[in-house]
Amino acid sequence: MEMEKEIQELRRQLANQQSSPVAPMPSVKAPTSDAASPKISSVPSQLDQFINSEQAVNSLLDLRSGLDGASHPRSLNGYVRPSRRLEGITLSQEQIQDLFHRFFAFFHPFMPLLEPTKTPDSYYDSSPLLFWIIISVAARHYSPDPSLLPSLSTPISHLLWATLADVPQSYIVVKALCILCTWPLPISSTSKDPTFMLNGLMMQVAMQIGLHRPSHAQDFARFKIEFREEELKDRSGWSETNFQLPEDVEARLSIERFCNKVTRSFYTNRLDPVGLVSDEQRSILSNFLARDLEEIEEKLPPDASVITFLYLRAAGLHFRLSAFFDSPESPDYHSHLLALWLSTSSFLECVFDLDKSAGGLLLHASNYILQMIIAAGFALLKLLNSFFADKVKLAYGRELFMKTIQAIRTISVATNDLPSRLAEVLAQLWKSGGSGLRKEQRRSNWAENSLQLKVRCRMSMSLVYDSVWRWREEFQAKGRGNLETAVKNPTNPDSNVESSASSTVDTGLPSQGLLGDVFPPSSNNLFGESNYEVFDPLGWMLDGYVNFPFDVSETPGLG
Repeated sequence: MEMEKEIQELRRQLANQQSSPVAPMPSVKAPTSDAASPKISSVPSQLDQFINSEQAVNSLLDLRSGLDGASHPRSLNGYVRPSRRLEGITLSQEQIQDLFHRFFAFFHPFMPLLEPTKTPDSYYDSSPLLFWIIISVAARHYSPDPSLLPSLSTPISHLLWATLADVPQSYIVVKALCILCTWPLPISSTSKDPTFMLNGLMMQVAMQIGLHRPSHAQDFARFKIEFREEELKDRSGWSETNFQLPEDVEARLSIERFCNKVTRSFYTNRLDPVGLVSDEQRSILSNFLARDLEEIEEKLPPDASVITFLYLRAAGLHFRLSAFFDSPESPDYHSHLLALWLSTSSFLECVFDLDKSAGGLLLHASNYILQMIIAAGFALLKLLNSFFADKVKLAYGRELFMKTIQAIRTISVATNDLPSRLAEVLAQLWKSGGSGLRKEQRRSNWAENSLQLKVRCRMSMSLVYDSVWRWREEFQAKGRGNLETAVKNPTNPDSNVESSASSTVDTGLPSQGLLGDVFPPSSNNLFGESNYEVFDPLGWMLDGYVNFPFDVSETPGLG
């Protein structure tokens, strides 16, 4: 097309101009119209005011999209600050500034890897992928344009894989992957979720370019390289180095080390088919780990952020979920269950308090916090519908559970996404289990192995998978296993209505951004699947593609 030729010519002349200080300003002819561009009879007079040919290129790009370059904000030197495009999506400078402000105000504290003082243009220049991932994260629950996030999903996926195909990578791309994995694009089917694979790519790319040895970057480069101090510090944030990390970041790092220690201690026994340690070993390790967690809390800086304390409570829950692997005959069985109850309630109270005081923390929570809220919900479901309910205040537990369902639905960014589906599973299981109200009638027949898990190889998340197995057998056997329909009319766990298909949304639950029709019906690439799309790894249980390897109804407390 002639306009594209004109742009190429301008870029060629710009390159010549940069190589020669006295190169003349190129003349710009008005391009003729074509089928893909709006009709343009003449180039706006503003082009005459541009200080170099690069600005003329930007103006023609704007004209090709039907935008008026005169309306764009200018910097102090007269340079037009351009809009940004990704495939068919164009964002103005006002939108970009607003979204970047949202990101650094609400999302950045959960993963403080970026520099808030840098401009959006600086981020775009360093990495278009990082720029658009920041935009996509900020677009979550974005009331000025609720359709922006679903519209960005496919273009960002294309940009992601195109960027990863370019080898070698830079550490800026590693940052982009880290943020994307912390706030993944919304999906309804985890069989299409690349997050786990992207985590692996992120780690491998980081090691390939030497981020784990930032002070010896030369050992991983083909040519001699020299970093400025700020660049070296930026790379050093990925590993333990001689550079002093901020106290809050150091505290978060110690919490993550503890979580890793829990996983390695409880779930990596090579002598066991599923990696579990014995009850005796678990009891000993629990004593050591409990002291480690206490020391971490004692060493937290006085001015540690509220999010740091939230991650500390999440680490405690991750640790105590191991109680579901204890045998009822274990001497510490009841004490470990009590510790689990305390950790669950402490974590959830922290979530609810922060959401109330911080004003919408749940709307911006990371995927990890979401997963721990879901695990806490299933822990409450299990404990409050078992013999253990006799040992706690049932009314308090019911209140926590209702708030947990509400929290998961608040985090949901689209109809039929993972949070909304799992919240519906929780609500249906709660009602079918008696909503914590039938302990007196069932106490005599309630064996202590009611809390035992059949699914035991998913580490601390085994509880979630085990519960979804039970949901599938109970509800799909009765023809009520269609979650895509149920989430449009969600079950109220605190009502007497049994079927989610006929239940109504409790007015006490927030509705904005939870179950509204965020994704257009034509978005077949995201949510246009059939009602029984494979939903791996939870989906093959939720939607019935895999037969049970056991009969849940034969297990006391699960049928």
